[in-house]
Amino acid sequence: MEARILPALHARLSAALAPPKLPLVSLLVDGLRVGELTEPRARRLAAFDGVFALDDGGLSFRPALADAASRTQALERVARTLADEGALTAWRDERYEARAGDGLPPAFALERAAARYFGVRTQAVHVNGLVETDRGAAMWIARRSADKAIDPGMLDNLVGGGIAAGTSVADTLVKEAWEEAGIDAAAARKARSAGTLHVRRLEPDGLQYETIHVHDLWLPRDFVPANQDGEVAEHRLVPLDAMAALLANDQGADVVTADATLVAVDALLRLGTIDADAPLYPWLSDVCGRGR
Repeated sequence: MEARILPALHARLSAALAPPKLPLVSLLVDGLRVGELTEPRARRLAAFDGVFALDDGGLSFRPALADAASRTQALERVARTLADEGALTAWRDERYEARAGDGLPPAFALERAAARYFGVRTQAVHVNGLVETDRGAAMWIARRSADKAIDPGMLDNLVGGGIAAGTSVADTLVKEAWEEAGIDAAAARKARSAGTLHVRRLEPDGLQYETIHVHDLWLPRDFVPANQDGEVAEHRLVPLDAMAALLANDQGADVVTADATLVAVDALLRLGTIDADAPLYPWLSDVCGRGR
């Protein structure tokens, strides 16, 4: 690996995954933080009569909205209004569950397009599609279609998708593997969990605060991905020893999304493609949560 690649990858990840620098307002349910919003967004939500109250402690639901069902119903109206104002990305007609922490019940369910606006923690599944070739291991990557609501046209992991309300990691993996790459359920279930990664960064549409459930799936040499839902424009098989250079790139058409970059770097560390003796290895390992 060229000496310049890891410093460039360090710079790319540092910029792409930088934590928020602006002050954020907590969205509270029963005194527990469920989301985080920029101040202008918090003030906009406070204007929804009968839904929110804003004070120095944060943004809270009105007392009448005392359970998950009533909050979910109120937020449907709020999200529809925000969408009509052009404040959200494209409507998905899919909900995410919002919780104050792992093991706690859902505080409400929210349209996926509004998740970043409210800064709720989301869950996603990503799969590294791996192949052992005559020239060594390689990784399948995908190019997102030009009409995707988020990161259109950028490069991505072979499989990746958000976990909708009422669904599991395993169910989402099987669903997304088929839709995005034509991997059948039996093959998808052979994917092996590689732990979780975490992203918390401000984007134009709000706070991306996501836990990514990472999996590795070793595929047959003759497998060729076939997108089923129109959300992938192309697939490309990249040798693992060329992946770091691709992930470090931040210009032109071949830029990998920030979360997919994190997932792929994690795989390169675990598979030994990035030398453990490299000066930046500890930093990369810590970013992926492997150094703790």
